Amino acid sequence: MPQELNLIQQLAVFVLPLIFAITVHEAAHGWVADRLGDHTARAMGRVTINPIPHIDPVGTIIVPLALYAMTTLAGGGGLIFGWAKPVPINPRHFSNYRRDMALTAAAGPASNFIMLLIWALLLRLSVGMEGSAGWFAQPLAYMAVGGILINAILMVLNLLPILPLDGGRVLASLLPPRLSLSYAKLEPWGLFILIGLMVTGILWPIMAPMLQLVQSLAYSVAGLL
Repeated sequence: MPQELNLIQQLAVFVLPLIFAITVHEAAHGWVADRLGDHTARAMGRVTINPIPHIDPVGTIIVPLALYAMTTLAGGGGLIFGWAKPVPINPRHFSNYRRDMALTAAAGPASNFIMLLIWALLLRLSVGMEGSAGWFAQPLAYMAVGGILINAILMVLNLLPILPLDGGRVLASLLPPRLSLSYAKLEPWGLFILIGLMVTGILWPIMAPMLQLVQSLAYSVAGLL
């Protein structure tokens, strides 16, 4: 985010991309599960891009904005992390448990990748509007840059092979059944593992290459590389 924006302005352009990145991610899980035979999420009104049913006041709003503000003020570059209400999934309704669980889990990061490309196209549109509608193009460009960053972070973070992250669920579905059961026993420790990686500074070097790759792709789509 360009340095000429102050903290309040940065938060303003991040709010919309952040809310939709998190909530569409959850809706994608519910939509794929619904297509595969589990209608639990649809029955609870969770297969929707309306953010309201998905918003967790703490995880979707308070934590990510406070974390971003604190890390920005501390000179850390602005760290974003958050979550929405988990979409209810009942895998007993799946015809093929392992395959359908993997597809349902993968839907979240896939939705972030699609949103990342949409924000890239909006960034390209804003660049083309700079001469005729600069008053609209500049805020749109800032928001698009935020949308690319947020969706890249959520996509890459959720692809880590740590339960209960989506990458962990995909891996558990791909492992041989006996090994998968052993791996699933690590799930209660997954959050502690993730926090440990964050606190020790190991998480960023793990994520950085993939983050750079997907953001480079986005800026290529926007015609800026």
